[in-house]
Amino acid sequence: MTSPVAPHTPRVALLGLGDIGAGWAALAAAHGWTTALFDTDVHAADRATGLVARRARALAALGRADADTVERGLRRVKVARSLLQAVGDADWVIESVPEDLALKQRVLENVGQVARPGVIYTSSSSGLPMSEIAARYKDQAHCAVAHPLNPPELIPLVEVVPGKFTAQETLDTVRDWLRALGRIPIVLKREVPGNAVGRIAAAVWRECIDLVLTGVMDVDDIDRAVSLGPGLGWAAGGPHLTYHLGAGDGGVEAFLQQLLQSFEIWWGSLAQWTKLEPEQVHALTAQIEKAYGAKVDALREARDRRLAAILKALEAARKG
Repeated sequence: MTSPVAPHTPRVALLGLGDIGAGWAALAAAHGWTTALFDTDVHAADRATGLVARRARALAALGRADADTVERGLRRVKVARSLLQAVGDADWVIESVPEDLALKQRVLENVGQVARPGVIYTSSSSGLPMSEIAARYKDQAHCAVAHPLNPPELIPLVEVVPGKFTAQETLDTVRDWLRALGRIPIVLKREVPGNAVGRIAAAVWRECIDLVLTGVMDVDDIDRAVSLGPGLGWAAGGPHLTYHLGAGDGGVEAFLQQLLQSFEIWWGSLAQWTKLEPEQVHALTAQIEKAYGAKVDALREARDRRLAAILKALEAARKG
């Protein structure tokens, strides 16, 4: 699969080599980009090369990347032993450290001491606002959130969220780079806790958890209900288009006339809690482990094959 050519291919530095950071690195490598990896955890840094290589090559095996480009990109992946070595000549710094505000602030401040002026800095934060992450940073105009979904190298959507002082030029450049990586960026107009995708996922998952904990459905059945129900329809068109088409020629106006009252009744009976008690966490964990066991690697591979097949079908439909 080919991707559009960016007017300028950036040198990328990945900070934080957990699941998200490794996914970003695999994606950049799969496109042949020069990529530096850095993590303060020496063990994470040491195993990063093998992890990134495995995930990048998996993209080629799934038909999501060109095998020769992957190998060329992997030769351009370097593990840095210092922050300066990682970001000193970078054009784009992608931070994917744990979701801790103080930690993210500290990382950004440290980057500011060693990076070149004008470097673009994006955080993979799933919900922390860039205005807070960059509150003490001198160059907030070049900072934004670029939040991917997991796994970042497969799911194309990336939420781009500006801070209060993010320059429009920064947003334009980040979108161009993301598109060059085959991503589909969506830009939020303002910061909200959890961004957009996190809020949607949190709302749906809360109801799914409640249906499990109240004995309405088992874990595997609720997962099928979502993935083969609204999840399947929404993958093809999203919720608003799904409901707009749901009443035929009458569109969403007819749909709301017919079903709004039903939805209002359902909304009134949805889960309203905002916290899981320890015993509920234990019960939920036990039921998920009962449903799926310890076959994490096999489950992940099967999920990735399904994702690749769905993406291939959606791309073919758009081209048709």
